[in-house]
Amino acid sequence: MSHRYLVAGGAGFIGSHLVAELAEAGHECVVFDNLQSGHRAAVIKDARLVQGDLADEEALDAVFKLGPFDAIFHLADLSLVGESMRDPMRYLTVNGGNGGRLIAAAIRHNVPRFVFSSTANLFSVSGHRSIGENTPVQPGSAYGEAKYMVERMLHWADQVHGLRYACLRYFNAAGSDPQGRFGEDHTPETHLIPLVIDTALGRRDELALFGTDYPTADGTCVRDYVHVSDLARAHMGVLARLDEGSLRYNVGIGRGYSVREVIESVTRVSGLVVIPRLAERRAGDPAFLVADASRIAQEIGWKPRFESLDAIVATAFEWRQRHPNGYR
Repeated sequence: MSHRYLVAGGAGFIGSHLVAELAEAGHECVVFDNLQSGHRAAVIKDARLVQGDLADEEALDAVFKLGPFDAIFHLADLSLVGESMRDPMRYLTVNGGNGGRLIAAAIRHNVPRFVFSSTANLFSVSGHRSIGENTPVQPGSAYGEAKYMVERMLHWADQVHGLRYACLRYFNAAGSDPQGRFGEDHTPETHLIPLVIDTALGRRDELALFGTDYPTADGTCVRDYVHVSDLARAHMGVLARLDEGSLRYNVGIGRGYSVREVIESVTRVSGLVVIPRLAERRAGDPAFLVADASRIAQEIGWKPRFESLDAIVATAFEWRQRHPNGYR
């Protein structure tokens, strides 16, 4: 059965992959995006793009007239952890406020389901244990705090208004569309894998390695990298489960890779050597963030198709090599 979905942030990195997956499954998508970090060229022709900002309530109500929508996917946020530590009030007011406006609009327009792009930055844990859904929430940055604010708003929207929701707590989204249609194109780029690739290709003068004294095997931060197409499938997979109640899932491959291991992976995939410049730690960076994704596997049958770092890096390298100027 075909459904109509509103995808806020659907012109962005993860959103563009999600819209393509939804369209290929036969669904109709309306993308609402201010194009601040998204790209018009990243939206497939079968989807309708409406340029607008979640802070503009008139524009928001106008896009709901293109419904009714069977569900909303919310991926439209400021997303730089380091920037959130320099300007926390901007992240708390923009991400928290925009999330609240979108939830309120969903309630006004009787949208029954809401899927939210949350984050592993809800957690600031010590040690080397994987993070499950029952791990206590302790945001590691203002970015993570703002995400948790929206999660709490969704809780009360469900309690009071019956809005069923899923919070997908991503670990590190990475890779590119296996068909080569979409990839990462941020200005400025802050994600590790594309930064390493661009340095390897000579498009950056150097790669800064932020912190080498973390309590990890090689002293650098360890992260769980999940392929962006696998994240898109997770979004789709939770929809049917929402008929049974609201959900929170951690989404990752369940294995961590250090910054140095990412650099080594790019070298293996590309055959190009990158020697990083050692730099001080950044505020808000936990040493170890790896998902225990067993619950989403058990309950909706989601399993990553890209289970190795090299496989993820290979798709990212292919796209960046073919698109030296991104979508431009």
